[in-house]
Amino acid sequence: MKPDEVASYLREHPEFFGDYADMLAEIYLPHPHGGRAVPISERQILTLREKNRQIEGKLREVIQFGEENDAISEKVHRISLALLAASDIRGVLNAVHLNLREDFTVPHVALRVWHADGHGDLPEFKPLSAGAREFAGSLTHPHCSAHALADTASLFGDAGAHLRSFSYIPLRDGEVFGLLALASEDPQRFYPEMGTLYLKRLGELVGAAVGRYVR
Repeated sequence: MKPDEVASYLREHPEFFGDYADMLAEIYLPHPHGGRAVPISERQILTLREKNRQIEGKLREVIQFGEENDAISEKVHRISLALLAASDIRGVLNAVHLNLREDFTVPHVALRVWHADGHGDLPEFKPLSAGAREFAGSLTHPHCSAHALADTASLFGDAGAHLRSFSYIPLRDGEVFGLLALASEDPQRFYPEMGTLYLKRLGELVGAAVGRYVR
């Protein structure tokens, strides 16, 4: 008989182990972590312990992810309160920069808004290149990259040459009217495969808050 046939037979006839219990006590198998042989019962215990370790490892990962998500949710809640408390566009912009820098520990933040009059004295309303605006308008969700895209490196001033990861979040109110750009010297801070759910929510919050005063 082939090994697969033996395994199939044992699965289909579990009473075999009861009928030949004495024989099972005489079977010795190689230890999974050494050359010595151990009884089949001990090998089963070792296998169960290994499975338990794997399950415990997965459980620790789930708990860690849950704790990280809880921490991010709390930060999103705090910036939401700060944006609600702002009484003018300057207060909104200050809340965005302060919370992203101090609470989210994002070292470099740039925000640009167009189609707005009366705020030309604020850096967030300085002209943005046509290429950058077209790029922002093409975004349907936040985009992360290892390189500055569409002439946006200049948004970060002299630090632009040293940045290694970027996140671009469109601000929209029906149509895109602004761009929130985040950057870091850490290449793993924003990367293409990362989840963007909280970045999307952040963009919606900032877009709604800014939109109250410029749209």
